[in-house]
Amino acid sequence: MTISKPEILQAYQFRHACKEFDAERKISEDDFSFILETARLSPSSFGIEPWKFLVIQNPALRETLKQSTWGGQKQLPTASHVVVTLVRKSHFMKYDSAFVQHFMREVQQFPEDIIALRSSFLEQFQREDFDLLSSERAMTDWSGKQTYIALANMMTAAAMIGVDSCPIEGFTQKAVEQILADEIGLDLQQWGVAYLVAFGYRKEQPARDKTRQSLDAVVEWVN
Repeated sequence: MTISKPEILQAYQFRHACKEFDAERKISEDDFSFILETARLSPSSFGIEPWKFLVIQNPALRETLKQSTWGGQKQLPTASHVVVTLVRKSHFMKYDSAFVQHFMREVQQFPEDIIALRSSFLEQFQREDFDLLSSERAMTDWSGKQTYIALANMMTAAAMIGVDSCPIEGFTQKAVEQILADEIGLDLQQWGVAYLVAFGYRKEQPARDKTRQSLDAVVEWVN
């Protein structure tokens, strides 16, 4: 199955960081399930999926989150759907953690000899190749980077069906995490917040055309 290149590029041209949505227009259940499915199917390092996606539809909770989300003042109240993407804390992502071992057995369904082999590869990767075990921040950053693959896939998939989006990093991380802990019981020993992303339909057209550097400015061929 293929999609034409012009159609794909058209979606990339259509997508922009929508600053305010049409609050009267809602994304259908089928369309939003499709968007979430592209997040679920996204790749991750060693396939360990260090993420969870909270769909925040409660208006009161959105209003509370807005107090600590300076980059979402217009998006949070008007978006059809808001996703808070969580990233699993570093000690859960360590090569020998109970979570990783359970994941390889129960989700990936590897046999024991393959689990032992992959565990050794993951240990070398985390300990030596990327030096992730030297600090909690290094491991958290590694996990957090992977959640952005799902973000890109969600936004691109949304654009391809005519749905607008806006990624939001403009928030006070600890404050947002504490709000989620207080309001919905988020386990802060297990999860942190990577980003927010709002979906809906644009209230107005973008003020200007998309601007990007030329391909020659960002690509260097090494033959």
